[in-house]
Amino acid sequence: MSTPQQPAANTQPAQPANNGKRKRMMTLLVIVILIAAIAYGFYYFLVARFHEDTDDAYVNGNVVQITPQVTGTVVAVNADDTQTVKAGDPLVVLDPADARVALEQAEANLAQTVRQVRGLFADDNQYEAQVAQRQSDLSRAQDDLKRRLAVAQTGAVSLEEISHARDAVKSAQASVDAAQQQLASNRALTANTTIANHPNVQASAAKVRDAYLNNARNNLPAPVTGYVAKRSVQVGQRVSPGTPLMAIVPLGGVWVDANFKEVQLKYMHIGQPVELTADVYGSSVVYHGKVVGFSAGTGSAFSLLPAQNATGNWIKVVQRLPVRIALDPQELEKHPLRIGLSMQADVSIKDQSGGQLGEAPNTVYQTNVFEKYGDQADAEIARIISENAGPNGGTPKPAQAAAAAPAKPAAKLM
Repeated sequence: MSTPQQPAANTQPAQPANNGKRKRMMTLLVIVILIAAIAYGFYYFLVARFHEDTDDAYVNGNVVQITPQVTGTVVAVNADDTQTVKAGDPLVVLDPADARVALEQAEANLAQTVRQVRGLFADDNQYEAQVAQRQSDLSRAQDDLKRRLAVAQTGAVSLEEISHARDAVKSAQASVDAAQQQLASNRALTANTTIANHPNVQASAAKVRDAYLNNARNNLPAPVTGYVAKRSVQVGQRVSPGTPLMAIVPLGGVWVDANFKEVQLKYMHIGQPVELTADVYGSSVVYHGKVVGFSAGTGSAFSLLPAQNATGNWIKVVQRLPVRIALDPQELEKHPLRIGLSMQADVSIKDQSGGQLGEAPNTVYQTNVFEKYGDQADAEIARIISENAGPNGGTPKPAQAAAAAPAKPAAKLM
């Protein structure tokens, strides 16, 4: 009976040992918690309080819509989704038959107008010759009248002959006046102009320019370099101005829209540095950007159906404001991003020297691929004028400029 009592006696000294071990573990745990709290306090005071982060951030960018400027039928599509195109590459070609006919008609009309205006300048020379001839006739008539008046005292010339001589002078003077009026009338059509800048030629040239642009617009170039997306155009489709055909996304100029809570925006300013990571590349690839602007309103304020908070069962929801973050182009070139990808953004708010209201630059985005069409149209107009203007191109000669003033009427003899 004494044998079962021995184990109980052996376990009694172990109870104080277990209590001491438990106390040591609790003390160690409290010390670890205190150290962690102190470490976090230092970390928050030195680092964490100068950072605001969010994982509600997405890549955004310019989506350049390709739309025709003229009506036509699609005869070729030169780019498809996921393909890269360069600025100026032809994307879509429309049937140019009608536009080409209109251009040829306008060019023929310009050539005809140039020749007509060229004739006006040539008429100046003809009318000047007529004025000179009429003045020569007037001089002869005046000399004849002088001779008759000189011998009239001797009776060698009758009064009737003198009367006829005076009538001849009046007739010659009238012919001179008529020729001068005709010359002045023609000069009014060509004064201070050349064939190239004559109003009639300019009007015809404007029609050629319009027809040339309409013909050139049958080829739709890529306005920017980027990736093709949202292609909807098909060969044989009849399109009209403004019809979306496809889109081009320049991935070299994308940015990030990070949606921060309103309580995170107090110390956030334009120009503050940002570190970002993308889910597609993981945390090993870090992008460096900066805050460039704040949206004018929260996402819910600009939604199709904005929230109506003037109700009895209103519940406050923390709002988020989109913050635009610009990215480093060199980093984008190494690790390109696509529109819509998820990002994590960490903004350093230590530097608060910037403002919160951004200033828009003079030009946000532009392209110059369409400028060549105007230059080509001007070159075509200059070629047509040069081929039809003649040797001197309708430029007034020095003699013509000197003769621009109307000739003085000859003195009348009684």
